[in-house]
Amino acid sequence: MEEARHDNMRQSALDYHANPKPGKLEIRATKPLANGRDLARAYSPGVAEASLAIRANPDTARDYTARGNLVAVVTNGTAVLGLGNIGALAAKPVMEGKAVLFKKFANIDAFDLEINESDPEKLADIVCALEPSFGAINLEDIKAPDCFIVEKLCRERMNIPVFHDDQHGTAIVVGAAATNALRITGKRFEDIKIVSTGGGAAGIACLNMLLKLGVKRENVWLCDIEGLVYEGRETDMTPQKAAYAQGREAKTLDEVIAGADMFLGLSGPGVLKPEMVAKMAPQPVIFALANPTPEILPDDAREVAPDAIIATGRSDFPNQVNNVLCFPFIFRGALDVGATTINDEMQIACIEGIAKLARQTTSAEAAAAYRGEKLTFGPDYLIPKPFDPRLMGVVASAVAKAAMETGVATRPLEDLPGYKAQLDGSVFKSALIMRPVFEAAATATRRIAFSEGEDERVLRAAIAMIEETTDTPILIGRPEVIEMRCERAGLPLDLNAVEIVNPENDPRYRDYWGTYHELMARRGVTPDLARAIMRTNTTAIAGIMVHRNEADSMICGTFGQYLWHLKYVREILARDGLHPAGALSLMILEDGPLFVADTHVHHQPTPDQIMETVIGAARHVSRFGLKPKIALCSHSQFGNLDTDSGERMRAAMDLLIKREVEFDFEGEMHVDAALDPEVRARLMPKSRFEGPANVLVFANTDAASGVRNILKMKSGGLEVGPILMGMGNKAHIVTPSITSRGLLNMSALAGTPVTHYS
Repeated sequence: MEEARHDNMRQSALDYHANPKPGKLEIRATKPLANGRDLARAYSPGVAEASLAIRANPDTARDYTARGNLVAVVTNGTAVLGLGNIGALAAKPVMEGKAVLFKKFANIDAFDLEINESDPEKLADIVCALEPSFGAINLEDIKAPDCFIVEKLCRERMNIPVFHDDQHGTAIVVGAAATNALRITGKRFEDIKIVSTGGGAAGIACLNMLLKLGVKRENVWLCDIEGLVYEGRETDMTPQKAAYAQGREAKTLDEVIAGADMFLGLSGPGVLKPEMVAKMAPQPVIFALANPTPEILPDDAREVAPDAIIATGRSDFPNQVNNVLCFPFIFRGALDVGATTINDEMQIACIEGIAKLARQTTSAEAAAAYRGEKLTFGPDYLIPKPFDPRLMGVVASAVAKAAMETGVATRPLEDLPGYKAQLDGSVFKSALIMRPVFEAAATATRRIAFSEGEDERVLRAAIAMIEETTDTPILIGRPEVIEMRCERAGLPLDLNAVEIVNPENDPRYRDYWGTYHELMARRGVTPDLARAIMRTNTTAIAGIMVHRNEADSMICGTFGQYLWHLKYVREILARDGLHPAGALSLMILEDGPLFVADTHVHHQPTPDQIMETVIGAARHVSRFGLKPKIALCSHSQFGNLDTDSGERMRAAMDLLIKREVEFDFEGEMHVDAALDPEVRARLMPKSRFEGPANVLVFANTDAASGVRNILKMKSGGLEVGPILMGMGNKAHIVTPSITSRGLLNMSALAGTPVTHYS
């Protein structure tokens, strides 16, 4: 059975690497090569201008080539993780994988270079000769002690960052995990005794880093396969090991482990026995990092030390020490400030950033990627998960700051908060476009009622609101269910910081059903029905809260059908000139934002309703700091067809022209004419605006909703919305596919004033 499972896994892995194209990487052009003019600029003769500019000023290589975002992943295949000395060629799949991680996590381009050279000094010569090609060097899977020699020579001779990830990447993540482990145990680096196994590159680097964090050299006991490293030992010694020699006589791991506060294992399976753990200090910190089988399994350690804090190198146990938490982001920060090296201060800044992030509330995106795991700071959550998207902004900006403060940055940043926001925006697609909205929301404190307050996404959004905004979340739901779901998901929601409305037992119940009955008495709602609705219909409860000025806005729709929610929003809040004018979805695409309307409200809008949708869209687009350019889309194009949609769009155009609105609009037209100025210029040379439209308004919800979903599913678009226009920000109805980040964005929109066009 086990053999069959292994065979299946083996074949699956081989198929993954072979199909649909061999390998995990390809090269793509970033500039058009569609005609002779493009070719003349990309190559001869135009390329000569870029070359001459670089010869005159080498710093411009960053401006005219990919060098500033290009890392070389270099190995000779002598110490590939878990495989040993398999040679350069066999190491290529591993190095390709490392390059993919650079791209995935930090948008850094990387070339893997597998070099057939076992002599460390010659290997260093080859790497140094590559400096004109790359912005940084990542050394990988080179055996010890050769790796120390190669890195030292390259750092001395090269003016770009050189980073041996096996050493320093591991050390940084161990440093972050150790920082938080000691925070939990109440111990200090300068007081603890550490016993370590494994005198290779990673082990030595981890010990060196722990010394920089405050551990005393005399409190470190290093063991390897020969036992304790002691003064005068001759077998299997290196200068790096000798620096940690203790005493003058041989001892075993079992003899030196007594009283140890921390065990650091980077050796082999089963090295640490349960009886050894029993000799350690109370609340021992055990980092058993050997892969694939650790020095001791967590369950075995806890049998003798139930209070142990344990980390491994495996993803199927809590606290996986994984270099991907570090290397993409330390390179990102170093490249962006043109660092000439990656120094100790930058590495410690990386440690502090990772450790601090683990102590904060877990991101909804990380929770979604690791569904079922409890991601709350504590003994089983010392460091963030690799797919936590906040790592980019937190770690890279901390590294960039340290590089500038220590004088190794050749291109210092003037706006570090802006740089962090830019990094966040590259991961959270909505971050940059939402920035003006969040800034506007910060000028006022509003109360936002969530009708589905028991939903985990809503709970995460509420926590984010408390941390990132000045608004107050109101959760409509049963307190015991909210508390249970927070506990199950590991959410540190402070129930004192939110208002909870319990549909089953709220002192305002009589007032609520009475108010609802007053509004609906002549629409067939009896007192008994009003009572039932105020016990069971959380959308109606939220609407009544807004109507009574007990909340400033409501958000509903995380489950259920849009029009069902709209019915209650319309009945309760559509008064005093407010009425649903249309639904607007912001689609955040790779090449910029695009708004789509009306996606939900009016199935076949009249010309007046189309006009309202256009005016509302212009009003809301301005909230994002954008100038609206609105295209009225139809099967007809500038009057060439007398279709129903064309006639309605033309009538809406006439109404907008008569209103003399102060924003750009044009129609009726096809979508390609809206988005391609050249197409539009051929059809209508005197168009009402230049450039591509950023708002598409359709003649029916089928078309609008279809485009919205295609952009979301096939183009990787991220949706903000739908935004319910015409309701003065008193209500928004989302869709069941919304994320916690989407709910946070909607709460910011609900808390922002709207500028009105005439």
